[in-house]
Amino acid sequence: MPHTPNANADAHGALPPSPLPDMDACRILGVYSMSRRTRTGQGTTSQGHDQKTYWFVRRSPEGEYFVQALNANSIPSGPVTPVPKGAFLAEYQPESGYYEKRCLPYIESLKKKIAQADRHLAEGDLDAAEKEFLKALLLDEKHPKANIALGDIALRQGNGKKLAAALRRIFDIDTLFLEQERHLFNEFAISLRKDKKFAEAVAFYAKALERNDADEHLHFNIARAMAESGDAAGAMGQLEKALALRPDFSQAQSFLAHLRAGVPPDEADLPLPDITALGEIPS
Repeated sequence: MPHTPNANADAHGALPPSPLPDMDACRILGVYSMSRRTRTGQGTTSQGHDQKTYWFVRRSPEGEYFVQALNANSIPSGPVTPVPKGAFLAEYQPESGYYEKRCLPYIESLKKKIAQADRHLAEGDLDAAEKEFLKALLLDEKHPKANIALGDIALRQGNGKKLAAALRRIFDIDTLFLEQERHLFNEFAISLRKDKKFAEAVAFYAKALERNDADEHLHFNIARAMAESGDAAGAMGQLEKALALRPDFSQAQSFLAHLRAGVPPDEADLPLPDITALGEIPS
């Protein structure tokens, strides 16, 4: 199995998590390998083994290098990790033709399945869309969009068992809770809240806050879910955190004032949008 870079600076120089650039603006460098010498056994039975892992590599317009592990189907999957230039040049070796011959066929197949699923969704055919998204997961079990879409389909179908299964998968995918994927889970969390699945919505935002506690929008959104679930005290605590990060956050100021006055969220005559880094989403 591919080895994923540690979030903290590790043996191969991976940097701590940070906001990533637009990956579409990065240049694809192809697949590179990294070799490690490992030992098994002890004493006279100790043996050395060379472990070779493969990585999909992109370079930003600013010259930063980003690596992503390949899954069993040679598809880039999971977290995208920045690597210092010096460590990259010293430790990664290009694998000529690997990307074109091994990766692209599977990547194109995955794209076709996602596109077909999207067409079924646009037509309102949830069952057909579900089948295509499940096919996509056979190629990339951590695909953010496919997993979120399956959760949303289960929610719309009212299928609690499928929704629970989707939620378990989603919570195992740290990539979803990083900056570049946040709009995906935020839309799903909004749907959960509107469907009165408050515990699930709160859990989503709490997971995201583990990755980025300095996002006032996340504190605002989790406050909405908490307030609507009846946890006014928890909601006020989250709003206070949002305002500590951004004192001029007008929606948070108004919402907090109403909660302190004992006005329930559904009776507060307030514009309360769900807010993300991409902008406001009307309720």
